[in-house]
Amino acid sequence: MQSMSEPNRRDPAPSRWSYRIQRLWLTPLFRLTLRVGLPLCSTLFFGVWFLSEPKTQEAISEKVAEIRRSVAERPEFMVKLMAVDGASVELAEDIREILPVDFPVSSFDLDLDQMKLMVEDLDAVAKVDLRIRPGGILQVEVAERVPAVVWRLQNELEQLDAEGRRVAALASRGDRSDLPLIAGEGADAVVPEALQLVAAAAPLDSRLRGFVRMGGRRWDVVLDRDQRILLPETRAVAALEQVIALDQAQDLLARDLAAVDMRNPQRPTLRMGDVAVEELRKIKAIELGDAYR
Repeated sequence: MQSMSEPNRRDPAPSRWSYRIQRLWLTPLFRLTLRVGLPLCSTLFFGVWFLSEPKTQEAISEKVAEIRRSVAERPEFMVKLMAVDGASVELAEDIREILPVDFPVSSFDLDLDQMKLMVEDLDAVAKVDLRIRPGGILQVEVAERVPAVVWRLQNELEQLDAEGRRVAALASRGDRSDLPLIAGEGADAVVPEALQLVAAAAPLDSRLRGFVRMGGRRWDVVLDRDQRILLPETRAVAALEQVIALDQAQDLLARDLAAVDMRNPQRPTLRMGDVAVEELRKIKAIELGDAYR
């Protein structure tokens, strides 16, 4: 037996905490976290802290801008001129005016979508396509609206396409005498119907002066010699064709008539001219005079 005075020997078994740490270190996930996760998190923390500094952000922005400029100003990215195809001379000038691009310019500085919207806002443009061609050319392909009628509203003249959309203003009717004339409030909203009437009135082309929209509901056909054909609100083309058939059969419009009223197609009405009315009065006076003899 050991003597009571002999000092206690150290227990070789690990302590409870040391045992737990050793067991934890033997865990693969814990070792991976210490070897990879902790350095990675530390790097991310210091990276975020470094990038959050205003001076650092400013320096990075300047460097990025410098790199962008150096790339954007390379010769292969420079646009040197603009070509406009499919447009008249006047429209091409308008397009160049609303797209004030100072050439040469980098293609990176051109907002083609915004430029397309600006060109499409022009009345005479039906469709436009913008692209940059090889060789530094900004290509503007335009589909121009085709004027179909001249619309007179008060003292103003406008050219409209077949859908009633504005193409351009007109200084004088004589500048587009080849186009049919429509007039009146709301006539621009029914251009397709007006064009049907123009086609139906082809036999009267030499005498035709235009079409007037009355009350926003119906049309008057205006001929020379101050004659008018008053059309109904519905089936206007059929009513006009009926009048033309009567004229071809009986020379109706060659007579002294002020108007042919077809507003009620079942009961057409003829309105005589002043000369015809005066002659009718004379005839009636003679007949009445003979009756009293």
